[in-house]
Amino acid sequence: MKTVILAEKPSQAKAYAEAMQKSKKQDGYFEIQDPIFHGETMITWGFGHLVSPVSPEIYKDEWKAWCLGNLPMIPERFQYEVTADKKKQFNVVAKLLKSADQIVIGTDADREGENIARSIISHANAEKKTIKRLWINSLEVAEVRKGFENLRPGEDFYTSYLEAQTRQKSDWLVGMNISRLYTVLLQEKGLDGPFSVGRVQTPTLYMIYQRQQEIENFKPEPFYEVFADIQSKNGTFQGKYKERFSTKEELQALLQKKGIIQNQPGVIQTVETKEKKQAAPVLFSLSDLQSQVNKAYKASPAETLEAVQALYEAKILTYPRTDCHHITEGEFGYLANNLASYEAHLGITIENPLLEPRKRFVDGKKVQEHYAIVPTKRVPKNDELAKLNPLQKNIYEMVLRRTVGMFAPDYIFDETTIVTDLNGLLFKTVGKVEKHNGWRCLLSNHDTKEDEETTLPIVTNGEAVTATIKPKTGETKPPAYFTEGTLITAMKNAGKSVESKEDKEILKETEGIGTEATRASILETLKAQSYMEVSKNKVVVTEKGKTLCLAIAKTQLSSPAFTAEWESYLKKIHDGSGTQEVFLRNMERFIRHLIDTARATIDSESIMQQVGKTVSANAVGQCPICGDVIRDLGKFYGCRGFKNGCKFSIPKKIAGKTLPKTAVQSLLSKKKTAKIKGFKKKDGKTFEAALMIDAENKVSFSFDKK
Repeated sequence: MKTVILAEKPSQAKAYAEAMQKSKKQDGYFEIQDPIFHGETMITWGFGHLVSPVSPEIYKDEWKAWCLGNLPMIPERFQYEVTADKKKQFNVVAKLLKSADQIVIGTDADREGENIARSIISHANAEKKTIKRLWINSLEVAEVRKGFENLRPGEDFYTSYLEAQTRQKSDWLVGMNISRLYTVLLQEKGLDGPFSVGRVQTPTLYMIYQRQQEIENFKPEPFYEVFADIQSKNGTFQGKYKERFSTKEELQALLQKKGIIQNQPGVIQTVETKEKKQAAPVLFSLSDLQSQVNKAYKASPAETLEAVQALYEAKILTYPRTDCHHITEGEFGYLANNLASYEAHLGITIENPLLEPRKRFVDGKKVQEHYAIVPTKRVPKNDELAKLNPLQKNIYEMVLRRTVGMFAPDYIFDETTIVTDLNGLLFKTVGKVEKHNGWRCLLSNHDTKEDEETTLPIVTNGEAVTATIKPKTGETKPPAYFTEGTLITAMKNAGKSVESKEDKEILKETEGIGTEATRASILETLKAQSYMEVSKNKVVVTEKGKTLCLAIAKTQLSSPAFTAEWESYLKKIHDGSGTQEVFLRNMERFIRHLIDTARATIDSESIMQQVGKTVSANAVGQCPICGDVIRDLGKFYGCRGFKNGCKFSIPKKIAGKTLPKTAVQSLLSKKKTAKIKGFKKKDGKTFEAALMIDAENKVSFSFDKK
């Protein structure tokens, strides 16, 4: 029997081959020999999506033109293609699949991995072969071998393929139709460039826009509070009155009413001390890890995913694209056995480690496809860790600390609450004294150490005290801008921001908008489309992004709940209680409705005002040929007069150097820039030069020393 194993990418195939007794590299595949398999066995691979949906003009020539008359574009049957750069590998894969008796899908163990594999198998006309599924959470040799020894029936995962394929088809329908719809409508208003719209990216953008609007429209208001420095026989502490006042006069009126004087006598009304316990944080899911890494190291979610993926492929962390916070008793067992090694690496010792599983961390019933991100069985050596880049090292240690915290005792502290009566005004004081550090011994310098210890003097009920009253003035603050880390969390917890109870339930069920695997790429798409920018870890919507948000504000595209409804039905497809046909019919109805109603939302005064701001924001200078406006068109700067035949443009990157916008502005206004460093020759060496617009109105180098 001939078996062909299909991996998602070369590195994954290499990890599988290394787990076998013998392997030989060929052109596009490995030949392997191992007792696990009987007969001829090969491992081949894709490059992610070897097979992709075709562009609209493949269906109909007229669909190539971006015009409202072509909408909606609804293919009778979706077609797929292999792009030119991937054809060589696809031909290798297709030949092997066709010759196989049994195909083992070894792509990533998730819905997208299933779609990648099944799409390749279908395009190769090999779907009638016997199909098995490899389902593993680690690329360690032992785990890979165990997975191949316990292959699962391929049909058990077919609905995962249907779900992912339906999502892919619906994203094509929304992307191709609605992007063209809004692009054409906004171009009619004087804007250039495409306006990409997506099923998840657009509600995410609108969520950022709403937060930014709250901040920009926020008007700070003063408030007044009253504190008291209280002197007891054993020391001084500060109390706070519970209410805030909108005016200073209100506060003063209350103090006068109660007859409060500067050195006010008072009495301790109650003293209560409670022992409190705080368990270690739950294990990492991908979104939680992305949020924490962004907070500590300012890395984007995409950079974090790339780093965690590398650690997975290095076989030292488990599968990254997981939404689970739990592990099973199997993982707990090997982690407990490795605890001494982890402690040695971190330079800490846990007193009285808890070596029995606790439900907070270990619960097989809560592990669906993948368990939480934890270290693998293999403890890396120091020389291996030394080869990691700084972000990978930091992430590995962060996951290690969070995992080891599972074995540490609770953090235990005494919390003392004192209520002081000053002529009928009650002032509250809360103090905290640590009794047992527990898991907090694992906190690194980058962890937020909240609720630091506050020791209070010993007081007793009924004790007489004297207080000095201290009114304080404050000012209300706007909500904080999103960081990429808090935005990932907001996408996952989108249900908290909606008012409808039904919408809250849907968003809770679907765990917000996007998935663990897609949220990082959604943010990268928003940046690539120039809808949002990140400056000093602060996410802001651009003028272009604001324009789109105003255009879709009154449509369902602005609603996270509507996107979650789609995700909810996609899950039904996975469960077998929904069908692809019903979902796509509803999607078609939605698209037709938008096409019929979008123009009315575009024709508003607020849109026109925003269009003006967007045009101004995109303008970088005046064309040296025709005098029209030079605009930022994404990959280059181009002249608005191109419709009249002007071909002047400036590339954004010259000789390997991305040009600063200020340099482009200087080039257009003065016909020459100052010297710019970082240009690269063909041999890789760098040089510096000025840029100039020459007599032929072309951009060229100037090496003039003046």
